Amino acid sequence: MDRAAIADSATTSAVDPHERADYWAHLISTYHCRLGYRFPSHTDFQGHTQLRRTDAYQLVGWKSDAVTYLRTPAHIRADPDDDYRLIVPLVGQLSFRTDDGYGVLTSGTMGLVAVDRPYEMSMSDGSRGLIITIPHKEIQHRLNRVTPPSHPLDLTSGLGRVTDGIVSGLSTQSAALTDHEFDAVSERLVDLVCMQILGDPGSSPTQLAHVAATARRYIHSHAGDPNLTGTSVAGALGWSLRQIQLAFSTVGTTPSEVIREERLQLARDRLRSPAYRHRSITDIASELGFGSTSSFSKAFRRRFDTTPGQLREGPAGHGQPSRTASSPDISR
Repeated sequence: MDRAAIADSATTSAVDPHERADYWAHLISTYHCRLGYRFPSHTDFQGHTQLRRTDAYQLVGWKSDAVTYLRTPAHIRADPDDDYRLIVPLVGQLSFRTDDGYGVLTSGTMGLVAVDRPYEMSMSDGSRGLIITIPHKEIQHRLNRVTPPSHPLDLTSGLGRVTDGIVSGLSTQSAALTDHEFDAVSERLVDLVCMQILGDPGSSPTQLAHVAATARRYIHSHAGDPNLTGTSVAGALGWSLRQIQLAFSTVGTTPSEVIREERLQLARDRLRSPAYRHRSITDIASELGFGSTSSFSKAFRRRFDTTPGQLREGPAGHGQPSRTASSPDISR
């Protein structure tokens, strides 16, 4: 089924000045998870949010006065949440303190944060930015055993600049996107973020990280080739199969597992697309190199918690636009 979008905006101006800090605390906890709050002043706190949410992803744009958010062990026990938050400040700065140390996010950077561990995050007065909630499994499938870096990721050049463009487009154009399109763009954003992490020399001590990142990019681009194998990837990139296998083993996966994941993602896109409505599930599975419809269906259900037939029967396959979606207009 097409994911039902939830679009909303909220402002502390809607309540009395002495109630605004409590209102903000309740609002942010509703968007994310249970948190603690420290306000420099509880009098007339100013804050504004805009929300776009589907079953899979959530985008929150914010503007606010200074505030500190705390996620303690008690909060984690009371309200577990293993999804990631991609934090992109546009104005002002965010300072982070975790067990791993201290860091600062400013405009031109982003941070991938796990909220299943304690942290303290302070936003400067007049801060503005975006927070994108990413399902844990979407990061896990792409990074496997690689831990997201604690340092900020650069958005000003190279792959980071491309990522910044996707973030900006997702924010400003979300009203023009159907729910499926919103999820699809979000998935590409996750691809780019994880690609940047895997290709970041600071995330791996060896050249194997570069090999793995390059091989992933090639597999993503050629997933529609039914003859794609680890051997063909190695030959196309000028490396040995052993090098490819070693590179992927450092992040806990194999060439065949990465190829299967990319094919499943492509299969889901085709099952949703009106352009493939005339193609049977068997044809789609065969064209993507799956040996049988049965093996394809089992792998698809294990990955996406639904069968190919159930996905196709829903309105998502028809590309119906959302009539309730609105765009966070937190201008960049």
